Amino acid sequence: MTSFGRLGVLVFALLAGPAHAQSGETVRIGVLGDMSSLYADLGGRGSVVAARLAVEDFNPKAHGLKVEILSADHHNKPDIGTGIARSWIEVDNVDVIVDVPNSAIALGVSSLVRDKNKVLLVSSSATSDLTGKSCSPNTIHWTYDTWAVANGTANALVKTGGDSWFFLTADYAFGHSLERDTAAVVEKKGGKVLGKVRHPLNTNDFSSFLLQAQSSKAKIVGLANAGGDTINAIKQAAEFGIVQGGQNLAGLLVFMSDVHALGLEKAQGLIFTESWYWDMNDDSRAFARKFRDMNGGKFPTMVHAGIYSALTHYLKAVAALNSGADGAALVAKMKAMPTQDKLFGSGTIRADGRKLHDMYLFEVKSPAESKYAGDYYKLRATIPAAEAFRPLNEGGCPLVSG
Repeated sequence: MTSFGRLGVLVFALLAGPAHAQSGETVRIGVLGDMSSLYADLGGRGSVVAARLAVEDFNPKAHGLKVEILSADHHNKPDIGTGIARSWIEVDNVDVIVDVPNSAIALGVSSLVRDKNKVLLVSSSATSDLTGKSCSPNTIHWTYDTWAVANGTANALVKTGGDSWFFLTADYAFGHSLERDTAAVVEKKGGKVLGKVRHPLNTNDFSSFLLQAQSSKAKIVGLANAGGDTINAIKQAAEFGIVQGGQNLAGLLVFMSDVHALGLEKAQGLIFTESWYWDMNDDSRAFARKFRDMNGGKFPTMVHAGIYSALTHYLKAVAALNSGADGAALVAKMKAMPTQDKLFGSGTIRADGRKLHDMYLFEVKSPAESKYAGDYYKLRATIPAAEAFRPLNEGGCPLVSG
């Protein structure tokens, strides 16, 4: 097992004075992620680095706390992911689980932490069901979701003539949710969905799927996938001449790491919605410098920023309550407190567990437009927090009355 195995990383903040934490004198954070497969670049080891930076900047010693960080690779398998989470909670006294790419795993872990009255802070899973029919008093969905990225990207493309769509969809909970939420926006704005095809997670050969997309004659080929699947689909679409044939690709969930892997020559012109970009302001650039120093020179993604932001607020709530034994009570405290951190600024958390902040519509620069390392995005539009996420009364969350 690698250094990112079940109990691969431990980070300690020194204890000063009496601690107030779920497990007695120590707060234990579990970073549950993909350390070795298609989501490793957007999260992976960087998720542990982001958690470390959040803990260091919070300075647990000043609050009488000691913090340990554990990490594990769920291998994108729900049984492994929920098994690790269960062992963490029952054996290792983990208090809060963060990251969790792969929506099927996140939904399973969300149910588990509710049963065990712990806390889940989701930064990399996307399904909007986490704040809809599957919402929980113990889970907060922090960084983005399928409704938000669909709303931003599909709105922009339909407005500019992209009114017929064909979907290439990852065949599990996340892909289905992203396809559903994007199709709803397209149809609401007067567009049409001409077809869809679903592909296995972490596939290497998109040829048959791309041929179906070509034959549909849809103006927009929507990629309802992420990470390595998005990268492979875009690379192979170039080989098939999708764009040269008059169709356009819509990356419905694109990360900084994807653009880097593709290179600006292939990625230029892609339009997509994100919640954070490393080059937005002085605070984000300072975070990126520290992060890169600790993570082999790699730039942080919005997933990493979300982990930092979520854990910052979580630790504030633990300190404010002087206790964290009751996970649901701790999440309720997090919802009651306005959020404030140097990466996402000010925000709020709704009753359904949805963290609210602005979202941004970006376009990838051409190689000629990029002036320095990581200079990849140009801002097309800011989507205000009040408009960026699904309205509270439309999600079907059982926690929301009316």
